Amino acid sequence: MTLDVQSESGADTLRRLIGSADIVLAGGDRAPGGITYREAAGDHPGLIWVSVTPFGLGSVRADHPATDLTVLAGGGPVWNCGYDDHSIPPMRGSGDQASNIGGMYAAIGALIALSHRDHTGVGQLVDVNVTAACNVTCEQTTYHWLVNQAVCVRQTGRHAYPTPSSEVQVRCADGHYATTGVLPRKPEEFTRMIAWLNELGLTEELPETVFLEMAAARTTPVDLASIGEDDETTAIMSAARDAITLIASRMPAKEFFIASQQRGFPAGAILPPDEAFDDEHMVARGMHVPVEHSELDRTVVYPGVPYAFSASPTVEPSRAPMLGEHNALLDELAL
Repeated sequence: MTLDVQSESGADTLRRLIGSADIVLAGGDRAPGGITYREAAGDHPGLIWVSVTPFGLGSVRADHPATDLTVLAGGGPVWNCGYDDHSIPPMRGSGDQASNIGGMYAAIGALIALSHRDHTGVGQLVDVNVTAACNVTCEQTTYHWLVNQAVCVRQTGRHAYPTPSSEVQVRCADGHYATTGVLPRKPEEFTRMIAWLNELGLTEELPETVFLEMAAARTTPVDLASIGEDDETTAIMSAARDAITLIASRMPAKEFFIASQQRGFPAGAILPPDEAFDDEHMVARGMHVPVEHSELDRTVVYPGVPYAFSASPTVEPSRAPMLGEHNALLDELAL
């Protein structure tokens, strides 16, 4: 819908629109045209007003300039992302991640406020601080600092952590990379790994296979907490890492991914976004949704919903509305 909120009639229409709404989403506690949350809530006590700003309402930084990049960096996630070589600057993922994180917390806050209103009849102001939302999305990094002032460091393709972990990315036979994921722990998993090495004729290239055989002969899983403390456990897991690295280096990345999954070992090929979207697994999952764009006189393939419920219905994506396309709703409001 389009409104000239600088005009008296446009501002009045916006007030009536807000007065009929369950939820208002705004970049602060003031809407265009000067309408404030307090003013709107005075006439509509059940109103839920969701304010989404870079630093939160009332912050000393409220007037500071901000972009998706600066908020994501200042909030912490960029610190976690990048390579083991810390002479290289950290990496920022694309896709407006700070905006999406802020949007996720706005949706959560709105739903909680809606539930509260359903029980009490009372609306409220939801103040979303996108920088804070990004900070609590740093996984365990914020927790480690708050608990023991430990600084997590970025590690290529792995969780940021105060201490280094084993590398998981391997360059495969076709030059592409794969992430080798989670190593085996149970005896039957080590048995499958040994069989895979035999199948590929790689056993002779890995003398450490003897440690895999020791793990396969156990009656209990390997205790990961004993790595670095128990010599046998450390040798077993080191051999498992060497084995999966050797296997991955001798296969094309996607072939390694499929073969690994078939054997019950979590792993993945590292694909560029376009190849990932066109992967047969994505297609089978229903991620390709054709959407008609009449204004372009063609159909565009959109990504589908990222989750599937057994009972709850989901709504497939549609094109964004055209400018003024829903202005008829304003005429209904006037009536």
